[in-house]
Amino acid sequence: MRSTRITPTVLGFLLLTSCVTINVYFPAAAAESAADKLIRDVYGIDKQDNGQPDNPQTEPPQKGGETGSSSQWQTNAAFIVLNAIIPSAYAQQPDINISTPGINKLQAMMKERHGTLSAFYGSGAVGMENNGLISVRDDKAIPLKERNNVKKLVADENRDRNALYAEIAGANGHPEWENEIRNTFARRWVDNAPPGWWYKGGDGAWKQK
Repeated sequence: MRSTRITPTVLGFLLLTSCVTINVYFPAAAAESAADKLIRDVYGIDKQDNGQPDNPQTEPPQKGGETGSSSQWQTNAAFIVLNAIIPSAYAQQPDINISTPGINKLQAMMKERHGTLSAFYGSGAVGMENNGLISVRDDKAIPLKERNNVKKLVADENRDRNALYAEIAGANGHPEWENEIRNTFARRWVDNAPPGWWYKGGDGAWKQK
């Protein structure tokens, strides 16, 4: 009985194609774009076109002529097939959906609440944590009669933010993405904030933007 020999090139090709078809990656760029859109709406910032370039299309490698060996032919064939599979796999990577009834409701409540919270961000009384939440940074900057109300606003905001991150992950069919969604929003809340607001850096220290 004649045996079939699997060359290293063919083996590598099989391993690569199996990896391409089973891996689903967190779409970080799409998550940032979605976070910016939602946050800018909550902050009341005019929408702007981020001008992100489209993903460049990969063209098949050009071959100059006949190959001189069976091994070279197998390598060229593997590249051609992989080139057809990989762009297709990337094209199937999910986008981030932030337009569900649950997300829209949370977004509307946060936007309304921001009208009151923004003054306390500006005074430094309230700051942005590095986990996507907010906290009372300096209660002395809040008039005594308003402190309890501000603490309630902060608690309500954190409740809705926690719900938002879970809702976005679930709405996109990947509950396991919740932590990555949270981390993305934590960065984008700060990046979209105006100068003068306070935020907590990765080292846990308060900094003024």
